[in-house]
Amino acid sequence: MLNLERLRTLDALARHGSVSGAAEGLHITTSAVSQQMAKLEREVGQQLLAKNGRGVRLTDAGRLLAEHAARILSQVELARSDLEAQRGQVVGELRLSAFPTAARGLFPAALAALRAEHPALRIRSCELEPERGIAGVVRGDLDLAVVLDWYNKPMPLPDGLVKAPLLDDPADVAMPESHRLAGRDEVDLAEFAEDEWITWGEGEFCHEWLMFTLRSKGIEPIIGHRAAETHTQLGLVAAGLGVCIAPLLGRRPMPAGVVTVPLRQRVRRHVYVVWRADADRRPSIRAAVRALHTSASEVG
Repeated sequence: MLNLERLRTLDALARHGSVSGAAEGLHITTSAVSQQMAKLEREVGQQLLAKNGRGVRLTDAGRLLAEHAARILSQVELARSDLEAQRGQVVGELRLSAFPTAARGLFPAALAALRAEHPALRIRSCELEPERGIAGVVRGDLDLAVVLDWYNKPMPLPDGLVKAPLLDDPADVAMPESHRLAGRDEVDLAEFAEDEWITWGEGEFCHEWLMFTLRSKGIEPIIGHRAAETHTQLGLVAAGLGVCIAPLLGRRPMPAGVVTVPLRQRVRRHVYVVWRADADRRPSIRAAVRALHTSASEVG
């Protein structure tokens, strides 16, 4: 009989394309991945991996078995969802991710409430940017991901996922209190054409949104500094090193010496939680979504 955990390892290798990627997705060591694959090869009596430069690739037999593994694991997930729904209890393990400001602003209250109300539920959380969180849910590495998109730049959502809105997060421009526009009631992005911007990492969804939005206003942005967390960006603003977009969710408490001014054309992020449709009946999923809703309503 084929071992389910070894099939899960093969599935992770096929999805991630490398031993290190599979190990990260499964939260095990690379040597554990190699050992599981060696045992699976002995189990099926065929070579499933072949060397490919410094890495490995799946053989024809490996790809064939990986296709079956994906279907088997999907059926196992459906069975688990149906059993949880039939039992009606919030138990087992739940794996969640959120982008940094949501992890900081929503997770403490939501996860504490889940632990208090459902002590038999094991919760594992991590910070991931929205694209990686969605990919983790699609792959089955995560059960839920808190993600975002912007009012003028939606985040593509793959088929097979369900989403629920949590909150609309307003964003203003943060600037040093000595800035020439700090006393205004509202500002326009075009007024910051000569300012240095403090933004997110290259390639991150929020950074791409900022570039897209500024360029749509005819501004070629001057990028001075990059930081993943809003509070780090605000610290750089407080030091007089530039301006940034400051969503409400991530900016409390505001550092001394920083002023936020609303934009004339209001800017908002849409924050929501996503999960796989085939896990929709799991009581643990529904309990987590309720807890996140409650946390979001308190923040909002």
